[in-house]
This record gives sequence, structure tokens and C-alpha cells, in this order.
Amino acid sequence: MKLQLALAFSCAVAGIAAAAPATYNIDPDHTHPSFEVDHAGGLSIYRGTFKKTSGSIVLDTVASTGTVDVNIDATTVDFANDRLNARVVGSDFLDTAMFPTATFRGRLGDFRNGAPTTVNGELTLRGVTKPVALTINSFKCIPHPMLKREVCGADATGTFNRAEFGIDYGQKVGVRQDVVLRIQIEAIRTE
Repeated sequence: MKLQLALAFSCAVAGIAAAAPATYNIDPDHTHPSFEVDHAGGLSIYRGTFKKTSGSIVLDTVASTGTVDVNIDATTVDFANDRLNARVVGSDFLDTAMFPTATFRGRLGDFRNGAPTTVNGELTLRGVTKPVALTINSFKCIPHPMLKREVCGADATGTFNRAEFGIDYGQKVGVRQDVVLRIQIEAIRTE
């Protein structure tokens, strides 16, 4: 009888541990937030990325909850154009001398089959914080082939108005202020 109780207790504890939220650290080599912005009032689209990102994800697939915390080094913006990169980190745009970091913090939601499909959060850019909602286009977790720990990956997109963050350059001459934000992310479960 004692053996059966001990076994039942062990199974219950294991079930609780499996249902606990898990923390994943963002893999900076496989996480690169990117964006698309208007050039010359519809003439073309500029596409840029940020080369340095850190942060974490907390995920509980049983409770269908989780959080995302992404820290972006805004000084690493890259349009594959050195002159444009230098201009965008300046005071007319990102003003990285004053605001070197952008952040996105949000709650995972609308879980389907254990996977989130939305992130409702807040973007902080140039010291201004505004709500931004992202749609998760894909989400997958697998055993990492080398680290032997779980790794999760996702691709999320959303849109925001850059003028609301004090980046309204070109607005008076017809440059659209909407920005398409894409956060492609991989994160490795902590031990």
C-alpha cells in the first residue's frame, strides 16, 4: 500500500512539474526583428533588420498562457545601406544616442492545439510605449539537435504607426507612417 501511495504521489508531482511554465532564452543567432517602411510616398519599400536581440519567453501550454520579453539593440539597425543606417540611428528617426534599446513585451494568447496564435503587447521605441498586437503565423517546438533541450520558434507580424512614437519624418510630403513589424524568433528552454 505504501508503495502504491508513493507511486501515485510521484506521478502527481511529475504531472505538476510538466504543467509548470517553462522559460526559454532567446537565441540571438536565430532571432532578428525586421520591418518594412514606405520610401518616397509609395515609390518603394525599405526593409531593415536589427542584428542584436535578447530576451525570454515563458510558456505554459497546459494553461494556454505565456509572455514574451524582447530587447532590441536599436543601434544595430541594418538596411544594407551604410548611409541610410547612419541616418536612421540619428535624431530624426530612432535617436539611438538617447534611446539605444527598443523593447516588445507581450502576452501570448488564442492558443490552438497547445500553440499561441497572437501576442498582445507593448512596443517601446524612442522612449514611447504603445500597444501593438502581433499575429503568430507559425509556432513550433522541437528537441534541439545539439543542446538536447527543447527549442521553440515562431514568426509573428503586426503593424504600427511610427508617428505615434515621434518618428514622423516625411509625413508632411506623403510618406506613409505605417510600419510592418516582423519578429522571427527562436528560444531555447532553460535547464
